[in-house]
Amino acid sequence: VALLSSLQSLYFDDNQLSGPVPTEIGLLSDLQYLYLLSNNFSGPIPSEIGLLSELLYLEIENNEFGGSIPSEVGFLSQLQYFDVSSSQLTGSIPSEIGL
Repeated sequence: VALLSSLQSLYFDDNQLSGPVPTEIGLLSDLQYLYLLSNNFSGPIPSEIGLLSELLYLEIENNEFGGSIPSEVGFLSQLQYFDVSSSQLTGSIPSEIGL
C-alpha cells in the first residue's frame, strides 16, 4: 500500500486486522481520508501519520492502540476530523494539537 503515493482514501474499517500500523503509512503523501476503525490494531499510533499533510479525516477509533497520541498529529494542518475513541490510549492530549 505504501507504494500507492497518489492514494487519496484508505478504508480498512470493520475488519479483523491486527498488529501495529506500519510506519510506511507516512509515505502516502496524498492521503486525505484514513479509516482504520473497528479493527484490532495495537501498539502506538505511528508518529509518521504526522507526515500526511493532506489528511482531512483520521478515524482510528475502536482499536487496541496503546501509549499516547503522538505530538506529530499537530502537524496535520488540514485535519478536519480526528477520532481515537474506544482505544487504550494513555497520557494527555499533546499541546501541538492546539486544544
